[in-house]
Amino acid sequence: MDLREAREFIIDSSKMILTVVLVIVFIMYIATIQQIVGSSMSPTYESQDIVVLNKLHYIFFDVKRFDVVSFEYDSTKYLIKRVIGLPGDKIEYKDNVLYINDKKIEEDYLSKDTVTENFSLMDLGYEVIPKDMYLVLGDNREDSLDSREIGLVKEKEILGKVDLRIWPIFRIRNEK
Repeated sequence: MDLREAREFIIDSSKMILTVVLVIVFIMYIATIQQIVGSSMSPTYESQDIVVLNKLHYIFFDVKRFDVVSFEYDSTKYLIKRVIGLPGDKIEYKDNVLYINDKKIEEDYLSKDTVTENFSLMDLGYEVIPKDMYLVLGDNREDSLDSREIGLVKEKEILGKVDLRIWPIFRIRNEK
């Protein structure tokens, strides 16, 4: 190997190493891909859908009502659910209707036959949602492990916002 070949090898190797480092940084801090497992977010997301999770979003913006987020649960699992309640909110489901701070709220992302059992924050031991905590629910209320069972989600447990569905191809969609 002469000096010119060694120089080209070092340049090519450096480019490859830089590419790998950038991909790792991107996956760790900016965005990642997650697969939907189960039917808890149906009809919005179906089992085996693949979504892009934006990890930077909540560094610059606040969590908003009806955002679809991913969060860590039980230190080994990641769940994807919809944010229903924000800090300071009083939440109640009565006769299949969502009330936030005693105001009726339409949930147009649910299928028409979705049934939500009566529920109140008092069932979790709260009158209002505490600071830095959120009430999250799956869109398929009858088959979802969500805040009604696991409690409120802490802001620090939220990994990011679901921004884009990339699989299946015929259902690619950018989230609001």
